[in-house]
Amino acid sequence: MSGNVLLQMKNIHKQFPGVYALKDINFELRAGEVHALLGENGAGKSTLIKVLGGIYEADQGEILIEGQKVEIHDVLSAQRNGIAIIHQELVLVPHMTVAENIFLGREKKKGTFVNQDKMVEEAQRLLDTYQMNIEADMLIKDLTIAQQQMVEIVKAISFQSKILVMDEPTSSISDKEVAFLFETMRTLTKKGVGIIYISHKMSELEEICDRVTVMRDGTYVGTETVKETNKDKLIAMMVGRELENYYIRDYQKATEVLLKCENISDGNMARGASFELRKGEIIGFAGLVGAGRSEVMKCLFGLTKKYTGKIYLEGREVKITSPVQAMKAGIALVPEDRKLEGIYKVQSVKFNSTIEVLNRFIHGIFVDEVEEGKITQKYIDMMDTKTPNMDQLIGNLSGGNQQKVMIGRWLATDPKVLILDEPTRGVDVKAKSEIYAIMNELVKGGMSIIMISSELPEIINMSDRVYVMAGGKVQGCLSHEEVSQERIMHMAAI
Repeated sequence: MSGNVLLQMKNIHKQFPGVYALKDINFELRAGEVHALLGENGAGKSTLIKVLGGIYEADQGEILIEGQKVEIHDVLSAQRNGIAIIHQELVLVPHMTVAENIFLGREKKKGTFVNQDKMVEEAQRLLDTYQMNIEADMLIKDLTIAQQQMVEIVKAISFQSKILVMDEPTSSISDKEVAFLFETMRTLTKKGVGIIYISHKMSELEEICDRVTVMRDGTYVGTETVKETNKDKLIAMMVGRELENYYIRDYQKATEVLLKCENISDGNMARGASFELRKGEIIGFAGLVGAGRSEVMKCLFGLTKKYTGKIYLEGREVKITSPVQAMKAGIALVPEDRKLEGIYKVQSVKFNSTIEVLNRFIHGIFVDEVEEGKITQKYIDMMDTKTPNMDQLIGNLSGGNQQKVMIGRWLATDPKVLILDEPTRGVDVKAKSEIYAIMNELVKGGMSIIMISSELPEIINMSDRVYVMAGGKVQGCLSHEEVSQERIMHMAAI
């Protein structure tokens, strides 16, 4: 049960050049509660959290912790006030151990030397306390994304934080790990910790959250008790209107097979996967973390040169050993991790939109800037990307708008087969609906889409057929009429 007011953010304002990011925001967190922060991408959630975490300073307003006004000028002052933030993009050092990451900047010393044994011992105690099956002396780079997420949580806990912020913590972990995460959160709230929870997964709110605050366009919309509200009301608060036809899909009669893959293996996670894709359809790939879905698609896109098996495109066998070959064959891949594998963070929206089609506007030493601008604007408009202009650095956009630029980039290559790996991860409900509508129009126009998603409602509602993978192999295929969450999980959990 939540108790006394732990945190108050009053009348917070924050402005950037050309953008009013926060306008008179009020937010309250009680001790022992999980308080969700909802809003579309660009609503100001991340900016508000960065003000709390000392990354930005507010232009106006005040922050009170347990009734006392505090000054938060940087990350260290936030930590001193008991605030810890687990960001959506993990900030661990890959070539250091789990223990070294947990105690980074506050290493245990023995005289003038770092006491590695002491750090490993204390880190392992923390890991074991929360029943995380991770060894403290392992290197971060050898852990899965899910395990790295758990290390971030333990690191935050190790500060003995009173206020814990979790930004999309379940975006890269399996259902089993989500259940474990929620149990860990309940343990923390019983100790009086207040948790601010940012997520686009509406289904999680009822399970783990007590209250929810909605933001829109940098303003405060309202706060609701989770038990006394519903999904439709929250969506209306976020977008300013009722959002009808959330999943937008017109199912068409199947046509000829466009792509056929037989026994695709990469010598590791993919172990003999077979499937086929017909013209003008969406096939979904479901499965637990580690099932091999992304690895199969990397073979198909030429990112794994030594794959085995056969790929047939329009009836002819093709051997794809590079992304360039894949693109020439008409295959495009929007990767799972846009930060590491997708965007050029310090480049503009224009650069990121056109990098794969340079031949369309660069002729010798001449650059046709008008054509470059036309290509960029076409996909800004198609994806309804929120950006001040096409010269804006993509790193300054919200995660959802970065994803829209990524999808637009690959649509610019005019592919026959578009592979979307977690296309709506970290994307708000309105943007999800817009992406679904675009996918629907693309397949109506004859394009074929392969979609990998960890969100089963997305897979079920957007796919003509669903392939379920486990252990690197396809365990079965379900038509749109027969697919259900229960049948998918039965196949996936072998």
